[in-house]
Amino acid sequence: MTLTPFLLVNTNRMKPAVAPLGLDYLGEALTEKGYIVDLLDLCFSEDYRKAIDDYFRKQAALAIGVTIRNTDDCYLLSQDFFLPEIREIVKYLKTKTGVPIILGGVGFSIMPEKILEYCELDVGIKGDGEETLPLLLNRIAEGRNYTDLPGLVYRASGGFVSNTPEYFDLNKLSSRRRKLLNNRRYFDEGGQGNIETKRGCNKRCIYCADPLAKGRKIRLRNPKGVLHELEALLDEGVNYFHFCDSEFNLPEDHAKAVCQQIISLGVDKKINWYAYCSPIPFSEELAMLMKITGCRGVDFGVDNGNGEMLKILGRDFGKDEIKNTARLCHKYGITFMFDLLLGGPGETRETVKETIELMRETEPDRVGVMVGVRIYPGTELGNVVLKECRMEENRNLQGKVKGNSDFFEPVFYVSSKLGEDIFSYVSELIAGDERFFFATRDDQEKGYNYNQNQVLVEAIKNGYRGAYWDILRRLSTEKR
Repeated sequence: MTLTPFLLVNTNRMKPAVAPLGLDYLGEALTEKGYIVDLLDLCFSEDYRKAIDDYFRKQAALAIGVTIRNTDDCYLLSQDFFLPEIREIVKYLKTKTGVPIILGGVGFSIMPEKILEYCELDVGIKGDGEETLPLLLNRIAEGRNYTDLPGLVYRASGGFVSNTPEYFDLNKLSSRRRKLLNNRRYFDEGGQGNIETKRGCNKRCIYCADPLAKGRKIRLRNPKGVLHELEALLDEGVNYFHFCDSEFNLPEDHAKAVCQQIISLGVDKKINWYAYCSPIPFSEELAMLMKITGCRGVDFGVDNGNGEMLKILGRDFGKDEIKNTARLCHKYGITFMFDLLLGGPGETRETVKETIELMRETEPDRVGVMVGVRIYPGTELGNVVLKECRMEENRNLQGKVKGNSDFFEPVFYVSSKLGEDIFSYVSELIAGDERFFFATRDDQEKGYNYNQNQVLVEAIKNGYRGAYWDILRRLSTEKR
């Protein structure tokens, strides 16, 4: 095996700093195959050009892997599009070396062909990279054809070819020591460590791109392996964690098994953790287990409080299930947030009012209110929009509408039935209730967009730890 390192580049420069979890896992997989792996982490670089210069002044690279975590911040009020800077980073890398540059990551996997074209590159990996990337590097080193590899997206005559991914068995890695990243620095500057217990999602939410990027089959990790990874991070001084699964409680039996493993290894007194969850399944047993194992907060994606809107959005629960989830959280003292996604197809002021009333009734510790549904290619919502009418004539769309029929740049669905100035209407319904995270066009400070959020950066610098919504909740409570 060559001694020339393979270089991984983290392009996500958002603050607070979020550890590029996928690169840590990729580094482990490549190391097990005998590769030397370097990381150029641009998250902590004021000047990415200087960081690239410094690396190539001292070192050559076998090839370069560039991760794209997000294409934009998915936030109607800001519409911050990240790909132009990533394209500039790629261009600058090309001035330093002629080795292959391979794109990957969750953001890339949502629209790989378009991103390769935009960045003027020839190859990337859609979906998991732990198996395909080492195979690709072997083929490149040996000068062999690699176009048959699963998940590979590559330039061919007339466009791009996208091979079907074969999703990785998450239990294949012998260990996950998490040594590629500086996880302690990410904890100090980002306020939490991150870990996954599974990949994939089998739900049918019409707007969600997770199944496109990670697959519709849920692939579970052995709970013992999850705990070994937690212990490795504890050894580095990281004791607040966020489970980055699409939904921690899908399936519920696996979530219970992870909690039981935490108890059996005596880690429950050492860790504090947060998760994303679906409102169902959420049994009394799971609520109890989560509480006693150190769960400090849960973000439930409820989306809406109107039964018909929930069906339209592809959700498999209703108002009764939302109420029951809130009841169990209150019973077991679990801090929780209900996340709303308003403005989808068919949304009216009446359904919005019903939703806000349900939030008041169920009394979550926080309610995240997002107006506008980011449309991604390949989703059911994207297909609906393309069938409605020409995008330029579609009164339900906001953002980059003209010349954007592939939804490459940020474009949002906001039901025209909501009428003018829906932000003022929602503000009136909320009526200053501090439990609601909601920003208007004139006052974005009250929202919870985590992109370049200086309030969070300062709070973490001052010792706050945990999920960002919970840090903001605590800050707000302390100001009263």
